[in-house]
Amino acid sequence: MEAMTSPQQVSSGPIIRGCQWLKSLPNKFCDKTMEIARKTKKLGQDDPRRIVHALKVGLAITLVSLFYYFEPLYDSFGDSAMWAVLTVVLVSEFSVGATLGKGLNRVLATLVAAALGTGAHHLATLSGRKGEPILVATFVFIIAAITTFMRFFPKVKARYDYGMMIFILTFCLVSVSGYRDDQVLKMARERFSTILIGCCASLIVCICIFPVWVGEDLHKSVAANMGKLANFLEAFGDEYFKVSEESNENNKSYLQGYRSVLTSKSSEETMANFARWEPGHGPFGYRHPWKMYLKVGNLTRDCAYKVEALNSYLNSKIQTPAEIRGKIQVPCKSVSLECSRALKEMASTFRNMILTTSAVMHIESSKIAAEELKSLLKTNLWEEADLVEMIPAASVASLLPEIIGCIEKISEAVNELGEAASFRKSIGTVLPEQPDSIQHTAISVSHCVVIVAE
Repeated sequence: MEAMTSPQQVSSGPIIRGCQWLKSLPNKFCDKTMEIARKTKKLGQDDPRRIVHALKVGLAITLVSLFYYFEPLYDSFGDSAMWAVLTVVLVSEFSVGATLGKGLNRVLATLVAAALGTGAHHLATLSGRKGEPILVATFVFIIAAITTFMRFFPKVKARYDYGMMIFILTFCLVSVSGYRDDQVLKMARERFSTILIGCCASLIVCICIFPVWVGEDLHKSVAANMGKLANFLEAFGDEYFKVSEESNENNKSYLQGYRSVLTSKSSEETMANFARWEPGHGPFGYRHPWKMYLKVGNLTRDCAYKVEALNSYLNSKIQTPAEIRGKIQVPCKSVSLECSRALKEMASTFRNMILTTSAVMHIESSKIAAEELKSLLKTNLWEEADLVEMIPAASVASLLPEIIGCIEKISEAVNELGEAASFRKSIGTVLPEQPDSIQHTAISVSHCVVIVAE
């Protein structure tokens, strides 16, 4: 028979659980605090510029707050000084381009909307007290509807979406508030002045104190993506043909590094949009061809999709027998290695903004190896194995020439961008900046490159 539970035991259950929860609360609090501290430390170590940005925003807000602390400044603007603080909070972004873009959008939108709002208020007052609210409501409806529809245009949304929102907000505030407040012109002037002061404070702090140039980040990101594909192709030959029995940790990281390239489109488009707002700085002059970076990025992603298809055959359940794979090992590894070298050359020259012809030579070498691979596939190589088992190796052999075509398009796009951006020209080979490059010991290939100056 089951033991009977007394009412005292039932009532004491929640009390015991509550006591246990209270006892464990200090430990949970400590664990949670340590977890937050670890995440905070990692966030700062990943990019120390984040810490600097936080301090810069704090400084900018402190500077515009002086309008409230000093009587002469407060008497000039009154409670409208709070718009300066609000503007700094809304405009301050991580990079110079984003801050400048938001600041200009806010200032211009406020100026135009304040002028139109004042004009709408003046026209509405001419119709008398009864007709004024009707005309104001009509103006607000027309302006809000037209501006909202304009936000659907892709180019407008990409660059001026924030300005459109501020335009609607300011127009409504000025025109509608004027119905109850006769000093509408003064209100519009004070609002524009404080917003202009807030934008200037944010821009001065953002540009003068450790500026973060988003164009430079975009430049490095595109070069890094090419390097990630190069690392995969360098490691692919050893991994697919199992040259070494011991697994290399670098190989594993290189074989997975390309995945971030597949999802880089949105970030590149955002950075290119912000970079167009930035003034000339360093090697990036006025009207730098930022749009062409998107073309290079798109071609790099096309190559990354081919690489992803290639990666799917590394861990496929159906594998071609090792003895058959060994017959195509030399040309396949040659193609993969030459493509890797071409991408590394392009990444290095792109990063250093130097145009060379060394990448083209590696592409030509990969084409020669690809022709050797094609001629090998036309022989009776496949007759001694099952057709199903031969499909993975045949797919790998067909994907490698496609990757060569992608790399050739990337090379053409990089040269086109280099010409438009006035990259320096060099007659020597630029060694790729790959301090953690894989050391291949299975195959040693010597290259003697002679580049003749044009």
